[in-house]
Formats: sequence, structure tokens, C-alpha cells
Amino acid sequence: MTSPSWQVRIADDSDCSQIMQIWNHYIDTTCVTFTTARKTLDDLQVQTRARGPLFLVARQDARVLGFATAFAFRSGPGYAHSFEHSVLLAPQITGQGIGRALMSQLQVNLRDQGAHCLFAGVSAENPAGIQFHARLGFCVAARLPEVGFKFGRFMDLVLMQKFL
Repeated sequence: MTSPSWQVRIADDSDCSQIMQIWNHYIDTTCVTFTTARKTLDDLQVQTRARGPLFLVARQDARVLGFATAFAFRSGPGYAHSFEHSVLLAPQITGQGIGRALMSQLQVNLRDQGAHCLFAGVSAENPAGIQFHARLGFCVAARLPEVGFKFGRFMDLVLMQKFL
């Protein structure tokens, strides 16, 4: 998927440094993700290679504008058709349709692999993330009180689901 100024494609090793910068920005400075473990270049290279069409980037020339990736929702064969995802854009890159384009292509790729449903675990402190997913057809499946801990406090997780 492309626009006149950017394109969505499968991520590769050349994208990993910029993906790392974007992801670590959110890890270090926001409650968008509850993790405090910074991403490394090696970890991201392993993930992009292993996930193939389930790890996408949006690029404008040599710049990564954002990424979306999907992974098993839970382990075990009974969950083989359920996935969770992460989607993050570079700071100040919003309102251009990039997140929607990444998610649209990711869902196509998931369907091609036999996925039945997709989950989004969104911090309750990220109302823009909840609204974004709702606009994409995700519905709130649960609100899990105080399951995340970051910056010295407990936070709720909003679990959203979409059937593919």
C-alpha cells in the first residue's frame, strides 16, 4: 500500500535501527506500552526476520514513519488463529492515514495466514489509541484493572478485539 509520499512494505534489517528509535521513545517516555525493557537492534532483526509479512513498516524515502507487527495472542495450539499486535508511529506523525494503512495491510496478511481474530492491548491512559482502534472496527472486550505498572503506578489495560 502506498501514498504519493510513503509506502507500506515488509520490514527488513535496514529498518530495524529506526524501528528501535521509535519503539524506545514510547518505552522511555509514555504509558502507551507498559514495558520498560528497551528494544535492541538484535532483537528487532530477529523479530522482523521471523515474522516476515507480520512485521510492516511505513517508509518515506529512507525514513521509517511507523510500524505494525502481529504475534501470537497466547501460546498453545488452541490459540493458533488469534493474534495481538503493536502499531506505533514516529512522534508527530499522525492524521496522515499511515497507522490505518499499516493496520489494513497487516490484517490482509493475517487473513492470508488463517487468522480469525486480532487483539489490541491499549493502555487506558491512551485514549487516542482506543479511539484509533475503535475507528478500525475493534470493540472493547475487557478492561483489566491495574495489570500494568510503569512510572511508579498501576494502570488499566483495555483489551480490544476485531474478528477478521
